[in-house]
Amino acid sequence: MRTELLLLTVITFVTWIGTRMTAVALPLVALAETGHAWTTGLVGGMAGLPLLTVGWWGRSLRDRLTSGRALAVVMGVNAAGLAIVPLAATSGQVGAIALCASGLVTGVAGALLGPAERALVSDLADEHVARGGRSGPARWLAWQDLAHRVSMIFAPPAGAWAVTAWGAKPLLWCETAVVALAALAFLAVPAARPARHQDQTDKHEVGRVSAMAVLRERPQVAAGVLMAGVGGVCWFGFSLGLAVLGVEHGKPGQVVAAAMSGYGAASVIASLLVPLVIDRLPRAPAMVASWVVLGAVFVLLPLAAPSLAGVAVVAAVGGAAMPWGIAALNALISAQTHGAERRAAFTAETVLHSGGTSLGLLAGGVLIGWVGPGPVLVATGLVQVAVAVCGAGWAWKTRRRTPIKAGADSAAD
Repeated sequence: MRTELLLLTVITFVTWIGTRMTAVALPLVALAETGHAWTTGLVGGMAGLPLLTVGWWGRSLRDRLTSGRALAVVMGVNAAGLAIVPLAATSGQVGAIALCASGLVTGVAGALLGPAERALVSDLADEHVARGGRSGPARWLAWQDLAHRVSMIFAPPAGAWAVTAWGAKPLLWCETAVVALAALAFLAVPAARPARHQDQTDKHEVGRVSAMAVLRERPQVAAGVLMAGVGGVCWFGFSLGLAVLGVEHGKPGQVVAAAMSGYGAASVIASLLVPLVIDRLPRAPAMVASWVVLGAVFVLLPLAAPSLAGVAVVAAVGGAAMPWGIAALNALISAQTHGAERRAAFTAETVLHSGGTSLGLLAGGVLIGWVGPGPVLVATGLVQVAVAVCGAGWAWKTRRRTPIKAGADSAAD
């Protein structure tokens, strides 16, 4: 199982690099081909629609994504969606329809792939431990998160260089080829063998497991998912808020760049440490502490501006805290769930966090324009702290009345 788990981690790393490099090229192709700035966000905007509705249309599909072969099919669909724009560009037919179609197809694939891949990693890691391996789901999911964060550091600059050296269209074709190769690599990943008690349960659960029901039965998981969802909604305070704050201080682009650099670098460093100690950390306290620290960082950022060094240092504190909370939530889900329930829980995490980020960015500009970036940063920070504290209290209050299903580990408490 170790080889298959390493392969899944490499696939995550490579595909995230391609995704972040494409994010540089895609708007340029849309702008050059259509001549309209509003079309540059169509792909990303349309990709968010399947994510927000995946709980409705994807329930029966996600319960079938239990092997590398199934994930290969979804990744192949993703490659086909990515190919729409460069293919249309070769004939000069890039327009709103092609961009929206690409966004919808890749959005459908992405909404299914993320949770399914994390669930498969957890399943294979459980089997790895059952065979005598030392690294369980918590550690392997932490390595996967590290691969994701490392790609944030160098992939965007690499994408900018590639656009300058090759052009935007060839870069889109390269991303399509990389994703197609990742689909082929998935074929080498087998399905995990469920335990006997899980196998019979899953046969009756396919297509019937509700994410809300899973969260109601597991208050600690529900609290962690809620924290992640609210954190996603509030993220616009960091990205948009600091961009506007920099303009107000006469440093357009510099303040948000300093914050992103400090946050990204610290998160990568922390992610290197998380896999080494995640199995020894109490899950719920790690989640609460992570979101409380990030909320406090939001509150302090307006005070640190306009000093670029101060902003970078404060943001770095938040970046160093976040990998622990995300790893703790993933570990908690993998410990307290299995089979269809595990896939439902990971889907809920993805929908609330990523969907919340999209909704926050959609409404955040209006809110910042109304009350200003400083108050928005303070408010979003206090909201995250309040939700973390209330979520922890609710989970603690209900934990003794709620049985933990098979698979929970001692660190969950």
